[in-house]
Parts: sequence; C-alpha cells; structure tokens
Amino acid sequence: MSKKNPHKVKAYLSEKFLNSKDARALRILSEYLEPESRLGHYKVNDTIVFMGSARILSSEQAQEALVAAEAGEGDIERARMGVEMSVYYEASRELARRLTKWSKSLSEEERRFVVCTGGGPGIMEAANRGASEAKGLNVGLTISIPIEEFVNPHVTRELSFHFHYFFMRKFWFAYLAKAVIVFPGGFGTLDELFELLTLLQTRKMRKHLPVVLFGKKYWNEVIHFDSLIRYGTISAGDEMLLHRTDSVDDAYEFLVGELSKYAEIERGVRL
Repeated sequence: MSKKNPHKVKAYLSEKFLNSKDARALRILSEYLEPESRLGHYKVNDTIVFMGSARILSSEQAQEALVAAEAGEGDIERARMGVEMSVYYEASRELARRLTKWSKSLSEEERRFVVCTGGGPGIMEAANRGASEAKGLNVGLTISIPIEEFVNPHVTRELSFHFHYFFMRKFWFAYLAKAVIVFPGGFGTLDELFELLTLLQTRKMRKHLPVVLFGKKYWNEVIHFDSLIRYGTISAGDEMLLHRTDSVDDAYEFLVGELSKYAEIERGVRL
C-alpha cells in the first residue's frame, strides 16, 4: 500500500505560502470576500457608522476615575476632563439606541441602517451598546495593532470582524455606510473623517452620505475649517459636507430626515 506523500500539500492549505509576501493579494482579497459573505448572510446592506475616541469613558467610569484621583490615585485634571468628555459617550449610546429603534420600525426584509463601529472601547463601545439596548444587530470592525485589543462586549457576535489591513477595514466603513457620525477623537478618527471628506469632495463616492460632526466646541478647536477656506485650500462650499451639532435630538432628526429622503432613491448604490 502506497503511503501519502507528506509534501503534497495543496497551495490553499499551505500556511507557509498563505502567510508569505507572495500571497499578500490573497490575504487582502480574503478581507473583502469573507466580510461580504457574512454581511450578506445576515442581510446587512446599509450601515450608520459611529466614529470617535477609544479613550472616552462612560459617565459612571469617569466619575469613578475622578473619585480615585481626588483620593490621590491619579491626575485630577485629566480625571475632570474625563468627566467632561463622558457626555459624548452617553450621547453616542443614546443616538445609536434611537437610530436602531427607528431602523427596526422600517418595513424592509433586509436589515437597514445597522449601527457599525470600530468595535473597540470608548465612543465605539457606546454606540454598540446603544444598538444592543434597542435589541438590534450591530457591527464591529476591529483592527490588529500592537497594543492590547478587544472587541467590546456589545458587538453582535456574528458581525464581529477582525482586520489586518487598515485600508480594508476603512473600505468596509465606507462601502455600506449611509450616514456617519463623528464624535471627538484622535489620529484614527481624524484619518477616517478626512478620508471620507476627500471621497465626497472629489466625487469618488457618488452616493449621498450625510456626515455629522458631534461636539461643536471640540471640533471648532481641533479643525478650523474657516482657516482652510480663508487660505483657499478648500472651497467655501466644502464645509457644507458636514452637519455640526451638540444635540442628540438634532442629530437624530437630521439623520432620519436624510436617510428617509435619499436611501430609497440610492438603494443599492455604493462607492
């Protein structure tokens, strides 16, 4: 009886090959095809993307950190700022809850306007939490980075995705999005925001995509759009790509109005 040749390994079963430089295209393609397959299975065709800092605490956590700092276990000024910033966690949570409740009321066979985040802590956790509290499915798109990472516990298990390539993760943020809400954040949030604005400005993204900047005080300090207009590096009309607000009520009414008006017309239109 002939023995099996241990060297006869199919290419698609060879870990050495799949993890090699030569197979990079296959790994990239996998981060397109596998999410597409799973999202399709769960009939997720449209998303509302929440972006913002992973460092923002819930009001309860922020208050606990302040009490600890006042007892000598931390930086009091940082803890006080944490309490101030925690309003954005609660706003993200409430807005996601309300939008999910509204989306579930739509008479569609497929799931529409599903909350989608980067799957991590902070603003992302708040949005997934709000959607979960409304008993709705929600998506988490995490990324492998060289720090401790985790999927927040509120992401729907079946819709938790983990990426190696940042650009594939950002593709999935943009591809299904019908609206984006951007809360205060750092480098990652700014990167994601400006990439979306560039796609809209250059019309590389043809669909209508309302973008909400939540937190006027923060954004007016961090990005001075008037200066960009004054120096002539953007046009005056470019600022109209954004809707700025400090109000959950205003953000909710704006987004529901925009989604109701444009989503059915542009149904099926992506990038």
